Amino acid sequence: MPDIRVTLAESALGDLEDIRKWYEEQGVPEVGERLLLEILEHIEDLSNHPKIGRIVPEFGQTFLRELIHSPFRIVYRLDPGRVRVVRVWRGERILRLPSSAEHP
Repeated sequence: MPDIRVTLAESALGDLEDIRKWYEEQGVPEVGERLLLEILEHIEDLSNHPKIGRIVPEFGQTFLRELIHSPFRIVYRLDPGRVRVVRVWRGERILRLPSSAEHP
């Protein structure tokens, strides 16, 4: 099976930067850097194993999956030949679809 192309949406890149900044503000930038590296390694696994994530329970759609990298949820969209990471959020957050007002 050929490797699947894995990309990160701007929203996921922003989430990763927010995580880095938060740990830096807490005075433990090394913890943030370590977590980011671990998260990116976990994401890399998707190129060989795109279905390792569970279906996101809030939506129940087979194409919307997540990896758990405690305390974070790595949410991704699974399409033929491609995985797109869309969010990296704290595990306690409940996902919601954006309203039509937010995304025309």
